[in-house]
Amino acid sequence: MKSFSSQPGRHLIDGTVRVFFAGLLFPLTGIITAAFLTRRLGPEGYGLLVLSATIVGWIELSLNSFFARTTIKFVAEAEDWRSIGVTVSRLQFLAGVGGALLLAALAFPLAGALDEPILGSYLCLYSLHIPLTGLAQGYQNILIGTGKFKQKAVGAAWQWIARLVLILVLVELGFSIQGAILGSIGASLVELAISRRYVGIPFFGHAILPTQAFWNVGLVLFLSGLSLNSYASLGLVMLKAYGGTAQEVGIYGAAQNLSILPGIFSMALAPLLFSTLSRMQSAGEEDQAKEIGRVTMRMVLGLLPIAAMVSGAASEIVTLFFGQAFEPAAPLFALLIWGAVAFVMISVAMTIVTTAAHPRLTLILSAPLIFIAMIGYWAIIPTHGAFGAAFVTAGSSWLGAVSCILVVYHLWSIFPPMGTLARSVVASVLAYALGAFWPVTGFWVLVKLSVISVIILLTYLVLREFSASEIAQARSFVSRRTAPVEQPHEM
Repeated sequence: MKSFSSQPGRHLIDGTVRVFFAGLLFPLTGIITAAFLTRRLGPEGYGLLVLSATIVGWIELSLNSFFARTTIKFVAEAEDWRSIGVTVSRLQFLAGVGGALLLAALAFPLAGALDEPILGSYLCLYSLHIPLTGLAQGYQNILIGTGKFKQKAVGAAWQWIARLVLILVLVELGFSIQGAILGSIGASLVELAISRRYVGIPFFGHAILPTQAFWNVGLVLFLSGLSLNSYASLGLVMLKAYGGTAQEVGIYGAAQNLSILPGIFSMALAPLLFSTLSRMQSAGEEDQAKEIGRVTMRMVLGLLPIAAMVSGAASEIVTLFFGQAFEPAAPLFALLIWGAVAFVMISVAMTIVTTAAHPRLTLILSAPLIFIAMIGYWAIIPTHGAFGAAFVTAGSSWLGAVSCILVVYHLWSIFPPMGTLARSVVASVLAYALGAFWPVTGFWVLVKLSVISVIILLTYLVLREFSASEIAQARSFVSRRTAPVEQPHEM
């Protein structure tokens, strides 16, 4: 693949691999943490914790959606990125302070509306997480904008390790849900310290007033990001709003947490893709940017067999990590994993649309998703409960993915390769069959998933999905490459 053999393409792959593997610590440590917490807190306590984290996550992701891609774009294109970096990181911290104060003021009314009075105290404590995460994310966005993908990965890795250790220690000491929240706050401090060190700019350094273009782009991306972030966790909140118990929310939350692996890939890929495409567009390399966009959508199709594998083995995976008490989460997990893959395609397509200088289209594409999903939740949750919520989430996600692909084709005349789609369908059928009809228990579930993953790769090789140059390039990455990737110059 010529596009990914080029310098920007190789740097994108190298950065994505680093950030993805650092991000893999999130599901790895997250599953360990969830397995620990579900046993310590039980379905009801875990449901309250998940509900608190979801509400706080909405605020944090919404604030970051205003600054993230806007910061990456302006930092990547600026000659004096340090002044811009000081400005946007300071603004993001102040926005986080405002978000924390707003949540603290609304915590108890919100808890009353959800019929969980104790939730108010948890939300007040969790509000401290928002400004710390805001500043840390501001520094992470600057690292991406300057092409320091490796340093971004290091900060993320230490955050997830610290989160696991702190939560386990504090909860084991008897701090229960409050300990889990304090552990998350401590992990944000760790990420903040590491990211600030790599960025190397003072908090009170010289700042410049953002231009009107910054606010215009930021506002559109904020509204688009708000829609997508709200949509991603809407099922859980709507389940509670339409009469679901804390125990049902805990079951749904466990299934949702298990389906995060595609989301980790999306979080690793999308911002790095945006940084790479923005640089190439700025340099007038539009044809190469289009090819990278097409190949990136092709990569997403490669997640389909993985979704099929875990969908087939959903019951065994849930029981392994969460125990028999959470077995009702299995059919929810089997649906949500497909929706998670669709959401990766949405994220990639939105990145391409934004790069193509049409950020308003991202809002036009994302906003209707919420209304479609809410209609579906309203119609299905009262009769089908958590399973209905998962079904609506997965179905509406694929509807959004197809819509986004069609818009990308209209703008750039690129489309996910149909040959790759056909081979992915074949591999998915095989992976699902092996996952569903090869019964194992305990530790052997991990062995089974590993074996099926190898079979998926071999299936792609037999079906000639990969070219000789791609195979050679993969070998070079495994062997850490004979020639180091040249780092892009700082701007």
